[in-house]
Amino acid sequence: MSGGPDGAALVADWLASLTHVRRLSPHTERAYAATARRFLAHVEGATGRPADLALLADLTPADLRGYLAARRAGGLSARSAARELSALRTFFRHLARHRGLDSTALGRIEAPKVPKGVPRPLPPDDAIALAAAAGEAARLPWIAARDTAVLLLLYGAGLRISEALALDGSVLPLGETLQLSGKGGKVRTVVLLPQVREAVEAYARLCPWPPSAGAPLFRGARGGPLSPDVLRRSARAARVALGLPETATPHALRHSFATHLLAGGADLRTIQELLGHASLASTQVYTAVDAAQLMDVYRASHPRGG
Repeated sequence: MSGGPDGAALVADWLASLTHVRRLSPHTERAYAATARRFLAHVEGATGRPADLALLADLTPADLRGYLAARRAGGLSARSAARELSALRTFFRHLARHRGLDSTALGRIEAPKVPKGVPRPLPPDDAIALAAAAGEAARLPWIAARDTAVLLLLYGAGLRISEALALDGSVLPLGETLQLSGKGGKVRTVVLLPQVREAVEAYARLCPWPPSAGAPLFRGARGGPLSPDVLRRSARAARVALGLPETATPHALRHSFATHLLAGGADLRTIQELLGHASLASTQVYTAVDAAQLMDVYRASHPRGG
């Protein structure tokens, strides 16, 4: 096999297919791109050959294990290593389909064992307090209202951060439900509680940039789209101020939404639809969360619980 396109061209072609065909989230695309580029740089350095199609076809399971071992030695967790292997499998499948790559090396690599854990939800009072405190810490009233509104969307409607920040001005005025396009372009309908609607509308009234269709609803201090990192920093400061654990993150609010629905009697299928999970297996983790919370109460209250 001739060398063919270089690694950069192969990655660019793959990323274009992810954008237009698989419709992955921008965050996932960035992670996939970083993994592919790291991998190509590694095999180029390890073999002394340019990372082109010919090199990729010659790779063995040992080459791939060497890359994962180097990443683990650098501090990568088993969970992250499994994600990197998944990204590389997607990359190689694309090359097999579109470039005729004949390599079975990846198929003989087992993903690292990932310890199973359960999400750490917040009690309802803490979830609401986190949203309120994040707003109270802001210097400007409109930013305070913004941070509270976004965090209440995560807790009160189960949105992902990316989904909340992708909303534009066309969603206003809000009704009792909201249609979202989530992962993979999957459309779902979520219910908006009155408190959530009021928080978003209060922010919209205070925002210096009037909401408009096609423009981001939630804006940064200079008027651009709100960065998720800004929201995470706001939640972190609120968490510290309230003395909440490190697990009290914006994403934990979505977990809390699901867990509290389950505890209130909602069935798994309903929760699956509200969260936008592709499979019921992703939602079933909340049964473990609910059981874990019950055990915590038992241990704390029962004389023989410890």
